[in-house]
Amino acid sequence: MKYLITGGAGFIGSHLAEKLLGSGHDVNIIDDLSTGSLENISGIRNSKKFHCTINSIMNPDVMEDLVAKTDYVVHLAAAVGVKYVIDNPLLALETNINGTGLVLSICNKFKKPVFIASTSEVYGKNDKDALKEDDDRLLGSTHISRWGYAASKAVDEFLGLAYFREKKLDVTIGRFFNIVGPRQSARYGMVIPRMVKQALLGNPITVYGDGKQKRCFTYIDDALEGVVGLMNSETAPGEIFNIGNTAEVTIEELAGRIKKLANSRSKIVYVPYEKAYEKGFEDMKRRKPDLGKIKKFTGYHPKHGLNDILTKTIEYFEA
Repeated sequence: MKYLITGGAGFIGSHLAEKLLGSGHDVNIIDDLSTGSLENISGIRNSKKFHCTINSIMNPDVMEDLVAKTDYVVHLAAAVGVKYVIDNPLLALETNINGTGLVLSICNKFKKPVFIASTSEVYGKNDKDALKEDDDRLLGSTHISRWGYAASKAVDEFLGLAYFREKKLDVTIGRFFNIVGPRQSARYGMVIPRMVKQALLGNPITVYGDGKQKRCFTYIDDALEGVVGLMNSETAPGEIFNIGNTAEVTIEELAGRIKKLANSRSKIVYVPYEKAYEKGFEDMKRRKPDLGKIKKFTGYHPKHGLNDILTKTIEYFEA
């Protein structure tokens, strides 16, 4: 098959491109390199089945040409990372809403199936145990930038489902829960790369807030098993799926594990949210996915535990 990956030079996109190429498929990617990098795809750029377009998904002529000659579109391009979104709120909204709208419109024109990457952020402040795909969303004030990101990705989901219902376009949506692994940048507020880098450099390991907030982390290989399983499922279109891991850890516990595994002498320090992000910043106490639905549709089961994830990430940054 021929695949098109938007945001294909990013963290998740580059790993997915490698996986699809390894299975014998042809892969086209498009990326404007705003958060992706050519270094991420350096290992596959010479493959005869790989093609890279450096351009924006907002360019309709380029997108039409790429979509027309592909069999399946994986839409990963987005403004990502809490820090990046807070620093670039307008760009985040325009990229996530207008970009996804254009991708869906062109996919519909050529009737090409599409996978849309969404995020656990859409749940907002709903911190119930094991969030299900049809649970209510609880967002804060529009004055808080992070909720703009959550709202924009929810609009992406609404758009995808509308195209499925009205235009009969095959659209599958996956909500990622804290995907981690090699190549993930520490620049955009991703907690594990940031802490690992701090630990290896001997800098203070910063914990935002009181550190009691709980998160679940998913290794990139596990996440991609979920994505590919959904792409290959004939019954997944028109549905939303959590893609993640259910093992929880507090952020202060995470900092301690990273310090130990990295053999670091760094101090663990606590930083108020307002100093790390913006005035009035809000966070949620926990965010744990219910994986029953994706297991039912694909047999999905994450294989990597947290220590394995952290060890692999530390080895990557050491190298």
